[in-house]
Amino acid sequence: MKKITTLLFCLALSLSFNVGLKAQVNSSDFELSKNLDIFVSMYKELNNSYVDELNHGELITYGIEAILDRLDPYTVFIPEADIEDYTFMTTGQYGGIGALIHQQGGYVVISEPYENSPAMKAGLIQGDRILMVNDKDAKGKSVSDVSMVLKGQPGTKVKLLIKREGVANPMEKEVTRENVAIPNVTHSLMLNEHTGYIKLSGFTQTSSKEFKEAFLALREKGKLTSLVIDLRDNGGGLMNEAVNIANFFIKKGELIVSTKGKSPDRNKSYKTIMQPMDNEIPLVVLVNGYSASASEIVAGAFQDLDRAVIIGKRTFGKGLVQNILPLSYKTQMKVTIAKYYIPSGRCIQAIDYGHRDSLAFSAKIPDSLIHEFKTKAGRPVYDGGGIEPDIVTSDEPLSNIAISLISRYLIFDYANHFKRVHDTIPPARQFTITDDIYNDFVNWLADKEYDYVTRSEKLLTQLKQAAENEKYFEELKDDLADLESKVKHNKNSDLIKFKPEISSLLRSEIVARYYAQKGRVEAMVTEDDEVKMAMKLLENSGEYSGILSNTTIKPKS
Repeated sequence: MKKITTLLFCLALSLSFNVGLKAQVNSSDFELSKNLDIFVSMYKELNNSYVDELNHGELITYGIEAILDRLDPYTVFIPEADIEDYTFMTTGQYGGIGALIHQQGGYVVISEPYENSPAMKAGLIQGDRILMVNDKDAKGKSVSDVSMVLKGQPGTKVKLLIKREGVANPMEKEVTRENVAIPNVTHSLMLNEHTGYIKLSGFTQTSSKEFKEAFLALREKGKLTSLVIDLRDNGGGLMNEAVNIANFFIKKGELIVSTKGKSPDRNKSYKTIMQPMDNEIPLVVLVNGYSASASEIVAGAFQDLDRAVIIGKRTFGKGLVQNILPLSYKTQMKVTIAKYYIPSGRCIQAIDYGHRDSLAFSAKIPDSLIHEFKTKAGRPVYDGGGIEPDIVTSDEPLSNIAISLISRYLIFDYANHFKRVHDTIPPARQFTITDDIYNDFVNWLADKEYDYVTRSEKLLTQLKQAAENEKYFEELKDDLADLESKVKHNKNSDLIKFKPEISSLLRSEIVARYYAQKGRVEAMVTEDDEVKMAMKLLENSGEYSGILSNTTIKPKS
């Protein structure tokens, strides 16, 4: 232990000494040298005098994380044990069984095996409850605990004991781990005779290759005249992949994004370097509040260059660029090195991490500091808070009963039940929740617990409490009782009232049992309001071109 401590001191003192040589020239370097020296002397005395032995690895890691926590949430220390997870973020690949999992009833459960994954090949299905992993009890284990064991080197095996609903005895499954690649293009299809749709879920090393293949496949059908690109819930990834995808539809030599950092070598401009696949096809890009980073580069470049109409909700607002830098002992650090700027010159970073309030919280950039910029056609656009779509939409919040059915995994469990009873269903886009299916679901729920409290009931409880506190309850109790009887929810009536919403959730989950994630996407685009809005706009060339040329007042949903 003392050898480790001595090594830490030597490394820190060496750094302090090297920085100290520069201090003669630069006063900011002197400030760094001075504080490093204070830190080293403090830790040395702490190690010599503290009553118990210090856990140096834990304390130093905690100190590193505390320092980085004062910066931004994207600058993080990566210990050797976590490097695989960060590699997955850039490559989209990892060694494992290839399945989504979740916690349910004290056990980890298979949510969805990826298509053609080791899990699917081994016969694992949605709802399989993992009882044991490699002969070790999995009860009470967290998702991260089980996930860590399921991952591993391709070619190695993992033994699972599972309990499947409808099967009397537990089943043993041996799964051979593989290099699992998560596709960036989760689905592509023709929405109608002329309009294509590509769902892009990430920006890893193969995203532009996958996107190009999907677009060419749609175009080979011979009738593609417009395209919807779905970037909703796409948290971003590699910047160069975003530039490549934008280049597919923007002429050679156009600026897509630039970066500006502390040092001159971080100031770079990224232009399109290839001839586009199609510089004329009308485009609509769908975004929401979870579209971030590389997604915002693509959407922002298309908007600033008047190349596509953006539909949806304001994007996340991540205008910061990170690099992963190697450190000693196989550790790494992901560090924010620059901000990025889209073609109009605006940075769409929403939160100013450089300034914190008295409680150490960072705040959104205030309206007073937001500036107007212009697109190529002269349309006004703004910095300081993500990409505001050309057509802004809104979502109806989920009903309380739907939230309860989802959070208690009752829709998930019913879909598993449905699959056990029905061998086949119609193709994904044709399958619907009939009255018979919905009534069967309602009957299946009869002995299930899914009670919930509505917002109206919560407010009424607060009103009653306030009336009691202010001595008004006695004179209002009859009125409050009458109001309570009217507000009190009825689960059976809510199942009827919110039938369309619940039916949509059921349809999505059931289709996934037969056609996996691709089928789920294919089914849900048929009832997606934003997709319908995009199709309607693309059918109206006058309105579409009017929005991009700044001659049409952009509509609101």
